[in-house]
Amino acid sequence: MGKRIIVAGAGHGGLTAAALLAEKGFDVTVYERGKKGKLGYDWTDIFDPKALDVVGCPWPPKDKYEWKVDMTFWGPNIKPEAKIRQRVPNDPYEMEIKMERSDIYDMLIDFAESKGAKIVYEVNILGPIMIKDRVIGIDTDKGQFLGDMVIDCCGCESPIRVNLPEYLGIQKHPTYGEKFYVYRAFYDLPVDISTVDDLYKVVLLPDPESVGICWIASEATETDSHSDLLIGHMDRFTKEEALEIAERYRKTNPQLGTKLKRGGYFTLIPVRQPLAIMVADGYAALGDSAFMTVPIIGSGIGNSIKNSKILADVIAADRDEVYSADTLYPYQLEYFNKMGRNIAPLALVKLVLTRVTQEEVKYILENEILTYREMTITANHTSIFKFLHFSPTLLERGLALAKHPELLKKMASVVVDIVQYYIVSFLIPQSYDRRRLKKWARAYNNIFERRLPKDKVAADNAAYEGK
Repeated sequence: MGKRIIVAGAGHGGLTAAALLAEKGFDVTVYERGKKGKLGYDWTDIFDPKALDVVGCPWPPKDKYEWKVDMTFWGPNIKPEAKIRQRVPNDPYEMEIKMERSDIYDMLIDFAESKGAKIVYEVNILGPIMIKDRVIGIDTDKGQFLGDMVIDCCGCESPIRVNLPEYLGIQKHPTYGEKFYVYRAFYDLPVDISTVDDLYKVVLLPDPESVGICWIASEATETDSHSDLLIGHMDRFTKEEALEIAERYRKTNPQLGTKLKRGGYFTLIPVRQPLAIMVADGYAALGDSAFMTVPIIGSGIGNSIKNSKILADVIAADRDEVYSADTLYPYQLEYFNKMGRNIAPLALVKLVLTRVTQEEVKYILENEILTYREMTITANHTSIFKFLHFSPTLLERGLALAKHPELLKKMASVVVDIVQYYIVSFLIPQSYDRRRLKKWARAYNNIFERRLPKDKVAADNAAYEGK
């Protein structure tokens, strides 16, 4: 064997794919722009730890993680009694762990290197190297690196995916409504944590200036206490605007301190349906490069790791070692059948945020149209069917919705979209044919994009084009 595999970017799934392929005898090199020992944002992340079992990665030591607590959901200006508290059961199958992002990277890097994968740091990837239709390597600020195939783990705005030829049909950029610009910062905790009712407070549509969410999580141990602030908007915003928003939050959230302890910067998170076309000759997208997050919560670590196993198995099964779109396409199909098909409709549910008003969100929560059953969503919930619940109060909730015709119309449109989506989803080509797959991708993406505000989408696309 010994075929050369390039993993572009030390994404979570990329590192586990590197480990699995190196273990199978491939010559695997991960090229990463960050510095050794400095990967990961200076904050914590939440993910499904069972993903580690899928790839055979040992769990971290118990002192490196803790179980996530329930979130409490609020709307703008709602009565306190209308908030919704999750009720994640005390069941390891449902629960998630929280770790420092740097510790997650250390764990996965150790796993990859223990299997024989090589990691090269401080390499800024500029784009793909191609011969005709085939990706044969990566172009970087340190020169060109060639391989028999490239696994793209460069993230939501991957310079490899963005610079692939148009005719391959692989979407370059997520558009407005499909991503969150996120500012996250850890501040001091100026109050006694026992006085904080909602330790993990999430607010839907908190800011009139943009569609989005925020959370304020309060934590205290014997050695540290902090308030963890996240602001997520679908519109771009500046650090100055983020600080102004944080100051506004402090007026109603005394647990949010003013002293910055760590973090205090931005990232981009895809909150959309999976990429419609994930492969080409010599190329496969994985993780955020393929938009593998759970759309409602933006969590993608566990999904990326789980799907790295599918990709590694498909690569290893190519006995002719050609790594063409034909031979890589079973990776996309298996991912779509196991996870992607049922996770994509959650993006349609999320897109409701782009169409409802703050007053309508308030109405939904105060009239219990949504309950803890729908809001108990974790990174392990990779299906629209985990979101749907038929409770004894369903009729009352339906009647409350019917009393608000405009809101009913918006919610009904989601049901129509989901039905149409499933019809399209089962028409996905069962073998790789670029023409047929591009035609299917247009129909697939249209289900999601047609509901987006056209002016916002146009402005977003213009920003990419530098206009």
